[in-house]
Amino acid sequence: MFTRIITFLIIVAIIGCIMYGRKLVRTEKIDAVFGNPERAKGGTHWVIVGSSVILLTWLYYSWDIAKSFYPQSANELCQVGKVNDSLLGLKYLFPIEEREFKSTSRIKSENKNIIKLSNEIKNSKKISDEDRSILLGLLEKTKNTIPLLTNENLLENQTKVEISTLTEKINQLSVKFQEKDYPYETLDQRNKRLKEANEEGGWGTSGTAVENTVEVPIIPKTDKGLKFDAAAQELKIISDEFFKLKNHNFQYKSAIKEIKDEVKRFRSETNDSREIASVLAKDVLKIARRIEYASIFPPNTLNEMQKSIISFDKIQKKEKGSLHYVDLFLFPAGTIVSSGPNCSEQGSGRWLPKPSDTLNKFILLSKPSVGFKNIPLLWYEMMDVSKIVGFILPDWIADIIPGKYPVHNQSGFVESNFKSKVLNVVTGEFKLFKIPVPMGCLLYTSPSPRD
Repeated sequence: MFTRIITFLIIVAIIGCIMYGRKLVRTEKIDAVFGNPERAKGGTHWVIVGSSVILLTWLYYSWDIAKSFYPQSANELCQVGKVNDSLLGLKYLFPIEEREFKSTSRIKSENKNIIKLSNEIKNSKKISDEDRSILLGLLEKTKNTIPLLTNENLLENQTKVEISTLTEKINQLSVKFQEKDYPYETLDQRNKRLKEANEEGGWGTSGTAVENTVEVPIIPKTDKGLKFDAAAQELKIISDEFFKLKNHNFQYKSAIKEIKDEVKRFRSETNDSREIASVLAKDVLKIARRIEYASIFPPNTLNEMQKSIISFDKIQKKEKGSLHYVDLFLFPAGTIVSSGPNCSEQGSGRWLPKPSDTLNKFILLSKPSVGFKNIPLLWYEMMDVSKIVGFILPDWIADIIPGKYPVHNQSGFVESNFKSKVLNVVTGEFKLFKIPVPMGCLLYTSPSPRD
């Protein structure tokens, strides 16, 4: 509320001062020359304009205006971020935000690696012709495993069913997501969620360590946030199921097993003189494994799933409603993003302290019961003046005094001399009277690095 009032007053001040300035232009002399003392009079209204613009810019780019007028926007954008994070894994494989299928990129990349490794094997003078022949044969077999994954006729029915099931789940989610009562929760579930959300705290990045709160609340506090949170959870399950799915038909399994067995047998038979050949065989196996772990399917197999993902993406952007414009206009140079279980600010708002947060945290730290790291902010303690003297005076003063520092005698004692006494003074190792000094963390700095 305070920031809202300040924002309103700043805007009124800017408009009022500009209008006043334009009025003065019409009523005052304008032929005074530069440097004339008469021209130096007044101008307070322009000072107010400049200061107000700077403060308004700070409020805007620190996202304090967004926080003041739409306090739940960060929490709702957090839930949207969860959806985008879950969609990212699915979009990763499709030419939605990329130019081509991820499997297409992988195939192109591994074909280049195969050619490169083939040339290396052919041109190597440190391996025998027999080993060269074996390695090139293994590499050719590895290359031939790709068509086994891209051939539509070899796609197993079980794999087709699983892809169809996942596609239908996304389509069903698209339908449910547009319903007003999605997701359904009982009154007890709602009360529990809101209670946990309130305990989590509000949106504020300044001094979160003091309050032991999260940067951006992750538990949905609004109905819109709940909708996106529920959708994100369903999408996460679908995404995990899809990435577990592999197009490993019987022919491919047999071929990859044969390659692995041959590489293992080849490397077990090599000795120190054939170390280079063993390393090259391992490189062949690396290519084979990258192909194995990649999600490679026939060209048109995932078309329907791609359509369902694009459709849901359009729907979820539409369901953002007014939140889209809040994000667009009140979150300049960034937004709220989700990464794993947490949400955070990404942009100018993360690096510019919010005026409201700065003031609130300073007030919080000023409480003797809070402080910072169990140190009250505005309390005093009695400090010996010697500590202040030791902080001000540099240690090298003692070093330039003629003579040497005392050495212990045969009795095991150390007798002080003038040089050591000076050292005690410049390091604060002596006693004087005490004076009161602030001990709060923002008003007090330890007088000596050794303390």
